[in-house]
Amino acid sequence: MQVYKNPSGKELQEIIQRPQQDIRILFPKVLEILNDIHMCGDKALVDYTSRFDGVSLTKFEATKEEIESAAGKVSPELKNAIHLAAENIEKFHRAQQTEVKKIETQPGVLCWQKSVAIEKVGLYIPGGTAPLFSTVLMLAIPARIAGCREIILCTPPDKSGNIHPAILYSAKITGVTRVFKLGGVQAIGAMAYGTESVPGVYKIFGPGNQYVTAAKQIVSQGNVAIDMPAGPSEVAIMADDSANPAFIATDLLSQAEHGNDSQVILVTNSEKIISEVQHEIEIRLNTLPRKDFATKSLKNSRIVLMKNISDMIGLINEYAPEHLIISTKDAEVVADAIINAGSVFIGNYTPESAGDYVSGTNHTLPTNGHAKAYNGVNLDSYVKKITFQKISPEGLKLIGPAIEIMAESENLTAHKNAVEVRLNETGKL
Repeated sequence: MQVYKNPSGKELQEIIQRPQQDIRILFPKVLEILNDIHMCGDKALVDYTSRFDGVSLTKFEATKEEIESAAGKVSPELKNAIHLAAENIEKFHRAQQTEVKKIETQPGVLCWQKSVAIEKVGLYIPGGTAPLFSTVLMLAIPARIAGCREIILCTPPDKSGNIHPAILYSAKITGVTRVFKLGGVQAIGAMAYGTESVPGVYKIFGPGNQYVTAAKQIVSQGNVAIDMPAGPSEVAIMADDSANPAFIATDLLSQAEHGNDSQVILVTNSEKIISEVQHEIEIRLNTLPRKDFATKSLKNSRIVLMKNISDMIGLINEYAPEHLIISTKDAEVVADAIINAGSVFIGNYTPESAGDYVSGTNHTLPTNGHAKAYNGVNLDSYVKKITFQKISPEGLKLIGPAIEIMAESENLTAHKNAVEVRLNETGKL
């Protein structure tokens, strides 16, 4: 990890840069694949699944038998863990439901807003080097709570044409309606446009590699919405002398092992913490099965020494991390000053992996600095808000003249007429 000490100016800009390439260079190739899927449907899916996933499939939907048999391939210990996570995710997201409030803005002028579920949603679940069955819980549970009618899941098959049993089991218990053996760009294209076997959806959720991210951005320019811009996973840690170096090292490595282009950052006001964390990383890195991923990720990563907590907060808010761990004195006070982050983990005993799995919050979060403007997936991600208004004759008499004046001032005579004809009618009542 590169170390910066009291950086300023150009160095600060270097620190907040992510290692990933500009995915726009992928757009021509990805667009070619998407267009092929749009035009040729299942035939294109067969071709690209063979080419990219190395398996020949003619039918992509997982059968009921496959889904049912998956339960027997998941250990009781993992099932218990999945159910505990699902229970907490359910509690947290169900608490986000809101009641309809009707507001009388003027006597006889009633306005309200109602949340209505998006009818058809598509969930993309990566399945390559790490089959993310936990993401099934994070995406499908709020979709079910929101009331989405169709919840379609796509995930890459293995070389034998199978889906990881834990993914299928998680899909079954969370209310996913259909599961398809599709990965990468072809999965996004199938859900965006629909094919002979895969239904099109209205909004696509889920993480993925740079090709998946590019595909989501392209299809979002049409009639399909996406959850958020996304990229490689990342974590930032704020630490002072009160932090535990071993905790910090394991948190940094837990994020670094995601992939080569992940990034981790430690921001501290303690030189002692820097040396101790570096020592702990060196010891623990060699024990990881995914050491190669973590090692490459650490080359993209930084340790930053700042003068004080205030400067640390400023850097974090500019970086806008996906995950932020605060291991400082008065950590909750520090947390109150954070305005740009996807999810915040407060205190020495709150590891980022708790949010990844079981605490209840959602782990589908904005990356690459998008936390400045986007939030992570929540219940609202699966609904759209429809506003309603109901006006009585008396109410129209109160606000009608103002409508007429404003419409006339904008040279929209028909707008004025729509009110005037009604006001004339109310005069007869």
